[in-house]
Amino acid sequence: MARCDQGYLCEVCGAEVDEIVDSDLYLGYIIGETPPEVLLTQPERHIRCNPFRAQFIVAEGFAPVSVEGAFGKTSLPADYVSEQEQLVTRGWLRLCEVVGLGLHFLEYPLPEVRARLVKEADEATS
Repeated sequence: MARCDQGYLCEVCGAEVDEIVDSDLYLGYIIGETPPEVLLTQPERHIRCNPFRAQFIVAEGFAPVSVEGAFGKTSLPADYVSEQEQLVTRGWLRLCEVVGLGLHFLEYPLPEVRARLVKEADEATS
């Protein structure tokens, strides 16, 4: 099967990332960690195949992910964990929200990320 017929394959598990709500790449974009210009060039993976990021989603409808060791939430500073939980959870909720809204992908990010992207684009053209 041609790559375009397969969809986006997870670089970790090899299965298709069927839904945008499962996309670690788009979650990173929505929270401002993945620039829009690299969305088509970066490898895809399921959110759960990136347990470090997934552990910070604390929302109904998303089964908790636990990470052991130095990168688990219990080993990280509480203020960092709180900040990441707020950001990544908001990002995942936004990811769920954009499904079916018919938005242009530039409208997907969180408001503060969109504002930063607009400011950076304005500065680049000035």
